[in-house]
Amino acid sequence: MLHSTNWRSMALGLSVGASVWLTGCQKTENVQPSVTTSTTSVAVNTENQTVNNWILTNMQYYYYWNDKIPTTVDKNLNPSDYFSGLLYKYDATARPDGDRFSWIQQSADELTAALSGESKTDGMEFQLYIRPNTTDDIVGSVLYVLPNSPAAKAGIKRGDMFFKVDGQKMTRSNYSSLLSSATDTKQYGFLKVENGALVETSDVKTVTAVVFQEDPVYMDSVYTVGAKKIGYLVYNQFVPGPNGSAVATYDQKLDNIFIKFKQQGVNELILDFRYNPGGYVSSATNLASSIAKNVTTSSVFARKEWNKTITPDLEKQYGKNFFYDYFQTKAGNIGSNLQRVFVLTTGRSASASELVINGLKPYMTVTTIGTKSYGKNVGSVTISDSKKQIKWGMQPIVSKSFNSLGQSDYNTGFTPAVTVSEPLNPRPFGDVSEALLNEALFQITGSRLARRAIVAEVNAPTPIASTIERKAGGSNMFIELPK
Repeated sequence: MLHSTNWRSMALGLSVGASVWLTGCQKTENVQPSVTTSTTSVAVNTENQTVNNWILTNMQYYYYWNDKIPTTVDKNLNPSDYFSGLLYKYDATARPDGDRFSWIQQSADELTAALSGESKTDGMEFQLYIRPNTTDDIVGSVLYVLPNSPAAKAGIKRGDMFFKVDGQKMTRSNYSSLLSSATDTKQYGFLKVENGALVETSDVKTVTAVVFQEDPVYMDSVYTVGAKKIGYLVYNQFVPGPNGSAVATYDQKLDNIFIKFKQQGVNELILDFRYNPGGYVSSATNLASSIAKNVTTSSVFARKEWNKTITPDLEKQYGKNFFYDYFQTKAGNIGSNLQRVFVLTTGRSASASELVINGLKPYMTVTTIGTKSYGKNVGSVTISDSKKQIKWGMQPIVSKSFNSLGQSDYNTGFTPAVTVSEPLNPRPFGDVSEALLNEALFQITGSRLARRAIVAEVNAPTPIASTIERKAGGSNMFIELPK
């Protein structure tokens, strides 16, 4: 997810009473949308109509595809269904340029919190697969565990695999209900690998979900191989700081990491975005500004294209610079020591992760390793009712992103230069034998720092869902599988 949210919390004053949060070097904006709405219905649902009128008014003004909004959607529908009915939905054949990303939530407060990395969680992010050598059973692979979370305290770690929830084996028919049950406390039953096969164990771990703030800056390290000083950063969401904080704590943490990289003479860089679904443009700009080579504050990182309705108002209010994100001056910029950067990606690397890849390409060689990224070259804003009379919050797509060369050709994702798939039981982050990191180090040094323990790895089948997809309003992972 790539959304334009101003960390300085600058609200647009709208006649419909909506707060819209933007990013970059934008100033407080007072835009009066000129929208007329009408509806005819037989059975009137006043509450739904009030919310839906608010939805339509904002969508007609902000939505990137506002010229394609249908005029016949029933205002009596539940707001979620009504919002869905307005979208210019993606279709591979009929609408390949369509919308795959806009969403709405019943609680604007929960939406805002999720965008800042706060959610109710046990702290375990995982990927679901059809269990190897079966057609109906489901297995969960732990991608990573948040430090100090309930899952971490229970001893769960990256690479663990579970097959039971609350004593029941996960199958096609029940995994959704088991994982999305209303109970905060769950018991997970785990598998182990023996002779290359999955073996069920009696190991059970109990965790209770809590409201938890995730620090997206997961780890960093430096590897020294001869004259190579290789910086490595695992970054899991583009978030400036904790929910509700006025301080960009996480951006500052990244700044300090790059100052350390610079002090240690880092001359090669690996960015690990494999589980990063995106986030704030401001954080993407912040990170890229510590990496890009030969840039100044007049160098363009990204340009945003808005719809034809709002563009004249934005340009009149702010000038043409509103549509550009420029690199910043950073004390820790290591660009002068870099000729290239390596980025680790998977199908869960999206939006702001891809924005960084695209934005750096005009300035240096960017080599992606892993599997194809998600493909999201558009951005959204958070819209909520400043008067708090409407509790809903929505995140519609409002812009399309381009780099300084006018390139925006990654709507189907970035195909990796070197394809490497993760096993079902991945090794710890930072372990030089871990699949993606191992390949990146090989590409940099020309030698294997450690041989991958292939025998101990289990090849992963095609993934079916991941908790990463739900982060910050992503798609619902709990879907019924086709038989």
